[in-house]
Amino acid sequence: MARAATTSDAFNAIAEPQRRDILALLRAGERPVTDLAQELGMSQPGASKHLRVLREVGLVRVRGVGKQRLYGLDARGLRPVHEWVGGFERFWNESFDRLDTYVQDLKQTRQEE
Repeated sequence: MARAATTSDAFNAIAEPQRRDILALLRAGERPVTDLAQELGMSQPGASKHLRVLREVGLVRVRGVGKQRLYGLDARGLRPVHEWVGGFERFWNESFDRLDTYVQDLKQTRQEE
């Protein structure tokens, strides 16, 4: 099976750890590529390459302010990822319910001792 291009969807785009790091930084607000590159310890061309991929799948938007281009998070692009992950909510809820039951039983046992 051929591997999908990294620009095809949000899943492929965020498979790259440095792209996830960029998205995490952009949660705090818009930043120029130079700031992102410096914060992540990567070259500006490297950061620009990752930003291009993130823009192509709709996870990042860019706007010009004077001579500067500011990149910002467009969380709407994460909707497919959010919906997919949400499918596992039942698993986690059941796990937390079992953990809660275990903790309550443990507390009761210790009170009885």
